[in-house]
Amino acid sequence: MPTPSAESLCLNMDTETSPGRPEPPALAVPMTPSSPSWPVHPDPCQFQDQPFMRTGTEEVPEPASDLCPDLLDSWYPRYLACTQFFVSYAQHTPTVQSLAAFLNIQLPCQQSGAQATHPSLRAYIRRLIVTAQDSPEVLSAFFGEDWVGGVGSIVKQERVNYLFTAKSGGWASTKAAYDILPDEQTPFLRPLRAAAEEEVREAEARWSEWLAMEDWMVGPRSPW
Repeated sequence: MPTPSAESLCLNMDTETSPGRPEPPALAVPMTPSSPSWPVHPDPCQFQDQPFMRTGTEEVPEPASDLCPDLLDSWYPRYLACTQFFVSYAQHTPTVQSLAAFLNIQLPCQQSGAQATHPSLRAYIRRLIVTAQDSPEVLSAFFGEDWVGGVGSIVKQERVNYLFTAKSGGWASTKAAYDILPDEQTPFLRPLRAAAEEEVREAEARWSEWLAMEDWMVGPRSPW
């Protein structure tokens, strides 16, 4: 099991931002070794461009997914390794304990039943994303140095979901969507951290697909 390094993990503890306001000082706490840089996830399931008009007689391909079925066998062991790192090591470190307390989310050791030994990592990923604490360093502290291979695809999914949630409703409905009842409400919301142009463009494309879904523009009616 890795041991914390002498470096410090800087966490932005400011809950609000204002235009032109300088960046607030960060709180330094011990951290585990840093992770690789933010991943670039190619889409191995991407289909070739389809003609705009369809006759309805040709075979319509399945839409692209975030993870191909033939990759699940290699992904799942890495996800389990991230879960084991979080349960056996990370949740007992000052870094993770202090940040979890600040973000108002209970760790597995503070819960009973299956959540104590087999927690879902998605709840913690969602809380880190909506509070803009999902930096590679923090994700490494929570889920280990191989977080990219184990939970990187989930982080990518949930960042897009956060964009969709914010676009679908106002602040109150967005916050409610990320509250964990009865007493683990999200303490604050922050804009998506370090959003890249490519990431926003991909979200826009998926949002357009969803709007088409709302209008039943699917299958042979799809404009793509």
